[in-house]
Amino acid sequence: MSSRKKFIHQSSLILGGGLLASSLDSQAFAIFKNRVAPSDQLNIGAIGINGMGWADVKAALKVPGVNLVAVCDVDSNVIKKRLSELPSDKYDVSKIKIFEDYRKLLELKEVDAVIIGTPDHWHALIMIHACQAGKDVYVEKPVGNSIIECNTMVAAQQKYKRAVQCGQWQRSQQHFQDAIDFVHSGQLGNIRTVKVWCYQGWMRPAPVVPDSAVPAGINYKQWLGPAPTRSFNASRFHFNFRWFWDYAGGLMTDWGVHLLDYALIGMKAPTPKTIVGLGGKFAYPELSEETPDTLTTLYEFDGFNLVWDSAMGIDNGSYGKDHGIAFIGNNGTLVLYRGGWEVIEEKQSKTKASSPFHKPTDNGLDKHMQNFISVIKSRKMEDLHCSIQAGAHVATVAQMGNISFRTGKKLTWDKTKGRFTDEAVNAAYLLKQYHNGYSLPKI
Repeated sequence: MSSRKKFIHQSSLILGGGLLASSLDSQAFAIFKNRVAPSDQLNIGAIGINGMGWADVKAALKVPGVNLVAVCDVDSNVIKKRLSELPSDKYDVSKIKIFEDYRKLLELKEVDAVIIGTPDHWHALIMIHACQAGKDVYVEKPVGNSIIECNTMVAAQQKYKRAVQCGQWQRSQQHFQDAIDFVHSGQLGNIRTVKVWCYQGWMRPAPVVPDSAVPAGINYKQWLGPAPTRSFNASRFHFNFRWFWDYAGGLMTDWGVHLLDYALIGMKAPTPKTIVGLGGKFAYPELSEETPDTLTTLYEFDGFNLVWDSAMGIDNGSYGKDHGIAFIGNNGTLVLYRGGWEVIEEKQSKTKASSPFHKPTDNGLDKHMQNFISVIKSRKMEDLHCSIQAGAHVATVAQMGNISFRTGKKLTWDKTKGRFTDEAVNAAYLLKQYHNGYSLPKI
């Protein structure tokens, strides 16, 4: 058996679920890694490593044969911190190449795949450029910061035939899949309403502060990229980018793509017919934010309604959970969240549906990364747990909710044309304007 075939066979024992990588200790990984021929190892580069991007890197490094060979971040302080977190007995950080411009990293021939963990406004450009450079891509959610970005990312994957996994790792967690199997079994009866809620008590915007000088070690111009040029403000930077339209879409696109995703999967739903979003800065009007801290959105589909309900600064959400998806059927209601799932029977129904509480039994992020790496090896794109097509679908639905809120209009979606029936809304919101010499490639 060739060394490459041995690597694929050994990897499949873990990637296939027979032995979860997350269950192995560091010593076991070191032993396994030493048995992988250098020619068969997978080299990754990481672009944006301050938050979730670094969690993705750590998940990737649990897979035998995966090497971190390059990192890119606009904040040298972040790079220094993250590299210091790598165990010195396993990683020689002096060999890891460092960049602040992702385009230089993509020029490295030794990089096979990249992980994109930047703020949302950079996802599309970096993913498309990575595909053009022949790299496979793991891109954090939401995949695009506008509907046209989502469409263009799908087109890029199709044209360049790269493996692109979206960071909606719940798709790889078993209890989410089991819950959806129950929904699809029909035991809940006719499902007329699906409620999705996200109450995040710990999340709140930063205080209003004056603009300031750019801190040492930060390439702020590179951080802005295609976003409008403006003076540096600490309350818009790093984690807080989420609350500003230039860079992201608030809770709707931050948590919404995770939760709305499973609502759409459960109902096998396409795009909605109409959308209306109502909300505002009700909790923290004095803090630094543009996106709503309170938002209720109603999506109309054929045969059912989908309700999105989000609030910052509150933990007491529906069914006593701070987040979740509820499939409300004639025979029972299935409540699903990261902590597990259960079915609450409908007392008025003669055909009652019920199920005890099911706890999670695995690590969704680890399995999601294992799935991505296995597809890099097999080239079977249909095996991806969250393809760019799937990520673009839910990101588009989330964008619809935000656009309705921002316009103050009930919107109608023309699925045949892939746009709203209101052309003024299309002109203003389907694509965010690019600045500073950047443009979205035409694929």
